[in-house]
Amino acid sequence: MPKESAQKILIVDDNPAVGKALHLLLDVHGIAAEIALTPQAATRRLEEDGSIALVVQDMNFSEDTTSGQEGKALFYSLRQIRPDIPIILITAWTQLETAIELVKNGAADYIAKPWDDIKLVTTIKNLLELEDLQQQQRLQAQTLLAEKARLLATANLCGLIYQSAAMHALVSLAVKIARADVPVLITGPNGSGKEKIAQIIQANSRVNTGPFVCVNVGALPQELIEAELFGAEAGAYTGISKKRIGRFEAADGGTLFLDELGNLSASGQAKLLRVLQSGEFERLGSSETRHCNVRVISATNTNLERAIKNGEFREDLFYRLNVFELKVPALVERKDDILPLIHHFLRGQAQLDHSVLHALHCYPWPGNVRELENACQRALILNEGGKLQLNDFGLPINDTTLDNYKPVIAEPSREVIEMVLKQNQGVVAQAARQLGFSRQALYRRLEKYQIEHNQ
Repeated sequence: MPKESAQKILIVDDNPAVGKALHLLLDVHGIAAEIALTPQAATRRLEEDGSIALVVQDMNFSEDTTSGQEGKALFYSLRQIRPDIPIILITAWTQLETAIELVKNGAADYIAKPWDDIKLVTTIKNLLELEDLQQQQRLQAQTLLAEKARLLATANLCGLIYQSAAMHALVSLAVKIARADVPVLITGPNGSGKEKIAQIIQANSRVNTGPFVCVNVGALPQELIEAELFGAEAGAYTGISKKRIGRFEAADGGTLFLDELGNLSASGQAKLLRVLQSGEFERLGSSETRHCNVRVISATNTNLERAIKNGEFREDLFYRLNVFELKVPALVERKDDILPLIHHFLRGQAQLDHSVLHALHCYPWPGNVRELENACQRALILNEGGKLQLNDFGLPINDTTLDNYKPVIAEPSREVIEMVLKQNQGVVAQAARQLGFSRQALYRRLEKYQIEHNQ
């Protein structure tokens, strides 16, 4: 019977009869397989054969051993070679507790002896389909990496760390928009990186040599917003004894970034609309009309369309500001960015186990990138050397939180590996410890990605 795909199953069992029975079962269903009788043979085959897409392994390989510890050791050895390989455990009831522990640490499933043929084949086919999907995702990631390299060759991304397709599409659009002298509205949840996107727009605009002035409108008292934006003459209000230069004047010839725009007062909205229309304004306490040439970028986490319906925001100002709208996704919507951000924020100063990375990957990060950065800073402060533990990050993560997500071992991209190598001055042993790999496992990835490194 012709095989359904080029994918191959590796069966690891010291009992030749069991291996042959599994091999025949898979062959009947069009699934290619090969047998390894020892853990040593299994690890060697996984290192040599890239077409192996899944492993079915026994938990014991010695006649007088029933503890499952040999299977546990083999599992972790295989994961060191291929952290993303699905592994199904074949276990007797005496090793059930160990099998459950391994499932929590990334095993795809466990099958009790004697196994159900239909259930086993169904599980394998489902995992192979998932592996196909993940392979497509890896190819897409390689394409994305090439596209990002081309973008970096022509644009200034201001050190933005990302690996997700969602952020690449957003950044690419921001670079295109930057060349047009029009207002931009950046929306998204708090801590997602709206100011960084504004910096990228400024850096790639025609006024990139001009000032970049930021003002958090939401942090200003209502009575000071107009003076902050447009300036004020001495004596214009109680407590001001000298002339105050507003942010529009300070940003003349450059970019003004207005954060938390939804909190701008009605009076401030009217004056902002006038500046956008004519470039003209007056300081508080003055009748002299002033002119400025400012690129306005605004940001908000407020639903401005709802605010318009509630009479809290001017519709004409909204359309003036919203010539282009850029929506920054929450971190939970771009999980591919979590691993590179973690390594960036830790700055090569700490090591992480895969189990900790898995927990951080599963956490929903309601505070987005800002929360992730703060958690990493906390972990570095509390940790006194060695590997970081999950509780160092101070996050409300428990078993219930993690049970809502499929166990995933984060596989670093070429970009992440290069970043960690750079943080460790090219020393492979140090980079491997930071990534949670053995040196041999990292060497295999260096060869795969053709990354130059120190010996």
